[in-house]
Amino acid sequence: MFCFGVDIGGTTIKLGLFDLQGDVLDKWEIPTRKEDGGKNILPDAARAVLSKMNERSLSKEDVAGIGVGVPGPVKEDGTVETAVNLGWDFMDVQGTMQKETGLPVKVSNDANVAALGEAWVGGAKGCKDVILATLGTGVGGGLITNGKIITGAHGAGGEIGHMHLIDDFPRACNCGNYGCLEQVASATGITYLAEQALAESQEASVLRDRKVSAKAVFDAVKENDALAIEIAERFGKYLGKALAMIAAVTDPEVIVIGGGVSKAGTVLLDFVEKNFQIYAFTSCRKATFALAELGNDAGIFGAAKMALDAYASR
Repeated sequence: MFCFGVDIGGTTIKLGLFDLQGDVLDKWEIPTRKEDGGKNILPDAARAVLSKMNERSLSKEDVAGIGVGVPGPVKEDGTVETAVNLGWDFMDVQGTMQKETGLPVKVSNDANVAALGEAWVGGAKGCKDVILATLGTGVGGGLITNGKIITGAHGAGGEIGHMHLIDDFPRACNCGNYGCLEQVASATGITYLAEQALAESQEASVLRDRKVSAKAVFDAVKENDALAIEIAERFGKYLGKALAMIAAVTDPEVIVIGGGVSKAGTVLLDFVEKNFQIYAFTSCRKATFALAELGNDAGIFGAAKMALDAYASR
């Protein structure tokens, strides 16, 4: 028995063929065609799955199902109200993929799916209660409780990047609110903190001679640059405090940090975990921290696991 994991992104659709043990037997990607309101995206993904089945001589009886991760809030019935990065307004992802492939389909938000992947075979392997924070251009999140994705009534479970964290913040977030976690903990948020610190201080720093970015900040931290350390401390306070608040609700075994910013490595975890310990409820301080291990493949692994879980429950 086999299953497919599909991770739909704004640039590419990543696909994987898996066995029941979580071994990836094949993985590939196709372009995401967003023109005409993204109407080609799901048919393209379906054709890619059916083509691989034909190539591998797999019948529909050989396939447990397809899991799909989507960049937007996904309701329990597999529908999406909007996915701006794909050009979608309302889209019945589950129904459309089932019709196009004739296979069972399960759909969830891409960050939640990535969290499930990390809990299955990645940085949180073997854990049933997990928080995943993905730090990229924005801040995404995935919450796993007792091995299950928290979806929520409107598909917005795990949207941790839009927690309100700072009063009187001068800039609007992409969501329209002010003072979201994403504005100070994403790659762009860390850049903002660095630019602010450089403008407010006359302190010497290697950052003054470099293009400011999240990577530049943590590279400078590794060089023991004092101003870069101050910036990282501020970032760590914001993210550590936010994770402590989430932990008070979900009580995780492990908190996994992923996304492009996590490439800074364990030095980043040091700033976050230290502040988490300050703000967390006593029992929640037992949570451990880990870096994500699956990288860009977390989505296809988690989507496959979602399909297998749905198959097992039928």
